[in-house]
Amino acid sequence: MSARNAAARAICCLLPRAWVKRALPGKRNFVGKTRAAMSLTAMIRAMRPHHWLKNGLVFIPILLNHDVFDIAAIQHGIVAFISFSLIASSIYLLNDILDVEADRRHPTKCKRPLAAGEITERQAYMAMPLLLLTAFALAFLVPEPRLFLLALTAYLALALAYLFVLKRKLLVDVLALAALHTLRILAGNAAAAIPLSSWLLAFSMFLFLSLALVKRYAELRITQDQSGLKKAGRGYHAEDIEALSQLGMASGCTCALIMALYVDSAAVKQLYRHPELIWLVCPIILYQMARIWFLARRGQLPDDPLVFMIRDWRSQVTGATVLAIMVAATVLP
Repeated sequence: MSARNAAARAICCLLPRAWVKRALPGKRNFVGKTRAAMSLTAMIRAMRPHHWLKNGLVFIPILLNHDVFDIAAIQHGIVAFISFSLIASSIYLLNDILDVEADRRHPTKCKRPLAAGEITERQAYMAMPLLLLTAFALAFLVPEPRLFLLALTAYLALALAYLFVLKRKLLVDVLALAALHTLRILAGNAAAAIPLSSWLLAFSMFLFLSLALVKRYAELRITQDQSGLKKAGRGYHAEDIEALSQLGMASGCTCALIMALYVDSAAVKQLYRHPELIWLVCPIILYQMARIWFLARRGQLPDDPLVFMIRDWRSQVTGATVLAIMVAATVLP
């Protein structure tokens, strides 16, 4: 493509469509296709596919139950992953519609496609029911669709309650966020027909509570000033930032305590040949949670710590180390 043609395409994308039609009547199909492609790309970005990484939590029960080589279990986990990704995307679109004016004033959220005017509210409204119908239809591909549908429905109901009411309530918002992440794990149990572990449930709630608190801490740090007023419709004041930090670090330490208690349980002795090796996971958890909070207090953590942990190479190393310890505890003679 010549430089002239490239420049013409760029100008066509920037000018109003009616002007281009009058000036270039032979280029109508090109203009329509270009704008359609731009809208589709923007819609995909509005669905926040980078946040789908969080839905990998549905595979945790499969991993901990040592079913990683069970093809059927992995397939059911993939179905759960896709279903939760589609539901989450529909919630993201609705959230962007409701918060579009506030997002336009936010230093980073102003770049979201809806706030930036790359897609319209009508397009977002049309996409939501399609995503939800597909997500619930996929539920019938798992062996226990009733339980999985229950998990999907609970997630959707809690997400909507969070979006409209709970996110403005002091501390209730972080408890709801922790519950939303924990529901992903419960859905993984339901999809793969794996019995629920009370140890995993307790560990997950405190882990995700700490991550929800660090998420709120990071958001408050970005928007805080010295006025003491509520921020962005949340139930927090500027002076609450230290209390959030203390509560979050305490929740992170509780995760390590639960893991230490789990090591001496009957469940570990049934799953691992050398359960004593699982003790090594405890200091790794303490390190990881402390590091996340140190970064947050330095202002070096984005507002979604779970996505950060998945992408961060140090977190990947600690995760691989935990996995190696679990494998060693299982296979060593």
